[in-house]
Amino acid sequence: MTDGAALEGVKAVADAVLYEGYVLYPYRASAQKNHVRWQFGVLVPPSYAATGTGEHTACRTECLAEVELDAELHIRVRFLQAQRRTVEIERDDVPGGYREVDALIVGEDEILPWDEAVEFEHEVTVPVRRLLESEQYLPVVVRGGESITAVDGGRVVRRKQPLMAELRCRAERLPGLVRLHVTVANTATVDCTHHTRDEALRHSLIAAHTMLTLRGGRFLSLFDPPDWATEYAKGCVNEHTWPVLMGPVGSDDVMLSSPIILYDHPKVDPASTGDFFDACEIDEMLTLRTLTMTDEEKREARATDERARRIVDRVENLPHQPRQSMHGRVRVVRVGDTEIGTGSKVVLRPHNSNRRITDAQDMFVDGRVATVRSVLEDVDGTCFLAVTVDGDPAEEWQLAQGRFRYFTTAEVEPYRGEVRP
Repeated sequence: MTDGAALEGVKAVADAVLYEGYVLYPYRASAQKNHVRWQFGVLVPPSYAATGTGEHTACRTECLAEVELDAELHIRVRFLQAQRRTVEIERDDVPGGYREVDALIVGEDEILPWDEAVEFEHEVTVPVRRLLESEQYLPVVVRGGESITAVDGGRVVRRKQPLMAELRCRAERLPGLVRLHVTVANTATVDCTHHTRDEALRHSLIAAHTMLTLRGGRFLSLFDPPDWATEYAKGCVNEHTWPVLMGPVGSDDVMLSSPIILYDHPKVDPASTGDFFDACEIDEMLTLRTLTMTDEEKREARATDERARRIVDRVENLPHQPRQSMHGRVRVVRVGDTEIGTGSKVVLRPHNSNRRITDAQDMFVDGRVATVRSVLEDVDGTCFLAVTVDGDPAEEWQLAQGRFRYFTTAEVEPYRGEVRP
């Protein structure tokens, strides 16, 4: 079985999936990108799906496993529940009455209306033997409710709508293995025919994904199944989600069925700090963008969402060295017999890599001298050089915006004061 440390790594990846698209740069309620939130793993009520919006009510996972006679399947479905936050002030004309407002100032802080997220998990363990005998229908019930927090000059009201869902689980026997089927379906009977998407989201399972754990068995990779199971893997039907093996390479008892694209054994970049909910590229983007936000934009971000507040506060208090380590940033990398680091000069040779040059931009920069602005390493250990091309009229703008061209170490040569054709 996967040990405790490995399960923490699994949880970190699952959390990144859970909050993908929750708050979008620049994390302000007025930002255009925040007008269409929560695009991944949304399971809407059947009545809303029937309006032809293209949204789905269910996601379906199928995967292969080798199991023992007493094998058990542990299912954990995770999603976010939208919680509407409104701010109200006391009415002058109605004693004890309140009315909604667009913002509420409390001391030096501001509070804005916003749809927050509440995490929800539902777990169940089922013997695989039972799943082979008949399909199991397991209800998932999430309570609604209202909470009121009094603040100076008014109050903050949070409302959640009840959610109804169902797990539909079964297994079929194949030669030497079983195919597991797990469907997560929104079964809410509320009429959302005339709802806006924001209204329908309050009755939806958001960022829904499923973690499967086997006791007394092992999962097979659908990306790289053994030869004898290839045809069975092709027969697995996965809709709006995809299962991948979790934990360290070699682990095979945990699977994460995710609504975003992952590969087997994904992991969070160890250079990440805090709950940035992406743990790699977005970490760096958040840092750069937050540092360039105006004081007013930061104020609005803090007023929008508590997680946005933590992001802004963390970036503002982040010392220089951790900023440099974001997104797998390293100090130097060796190219041939030369160490290359920030400030080094290199000659761009895209044709040196094992690929044909088909990108016009590669054709234009081939043979040009460039300055290395940072050295990066992805989670697979591949090093990239972020560069600006010397003499490029856009170089100053690229530096200001943090926008660079990226080349692997195989696509550059150390600059030695001359450039050969």
